[in-house]
Amino acid sequence: MIFTGTAHVHVATLALASLFMVAAGAAQIEGHHYDERIRLSDTELVLNGVGVRAVLWLKGYTAALYMTEKAATPGRVLAVKGPKRVQMRLLLAVEAKEFIKAFSKGIRRNVSESELAALNDRMQQFNNILSMVGSFNKGDIANLDFIPELGLVLTVNGKARGDPIPGEDLYAALLKIFVGERPVDQRLKTGLLGAVPG
Repeated sequence: MIFTGTAHVHVATLALASLFMVAAGAAQIEGHHYDERIRLSDTELVLNGVGVRAVLWLKGYTAALYMTEKAATPGRVLAVKGPKRVQMRLLLAVEAKEFIKAFSKGIRRNVSESELAALNDRMQQFNNILSMVGSFNKGDIANLDFIPELGLVLTVNGKARGDPIPGEDLYAALLKIFVGERPVDQRLKTGLLGAVPG
């Protein structure tokens, strides 16, 4: 329910702009603090933007995008080299199967048939990792990291889950779920690209 709502639904609470604050090199959204800079794979990353995934009044998670440099367009986000991180902080409990549905649907909506064929085996590998996680609790922190020499790495509350899954193409497809032409949530996309949705 958090992840598969239709794109045209509007958030029926306060405008996201009133929930988003940037102060002293950090971001605050829905009570969650995101640092302006983090380190991943011995590389400093900067906060590109933050947002919240919501359907009507139901808010599923906040998210932040970290990269080696800031980017304001989807194409530029995909072009930035080096490690990247999408950090998700759960605002309610959810079964892993919901993540699996969102992951698969989001990629299929944003890649070509030939790209999908090249990704299928690795998508299944990631689905298996999510299945092993089982469920996510309110307050959990999930990091979807890209480490160039390893690939996609999932950590939940600081603990790595499963093996890394290689391929920059897989991580690019994952990013398109959030900032692609057909994102899971347009307001979330806007926030991750560094703007404050109106």
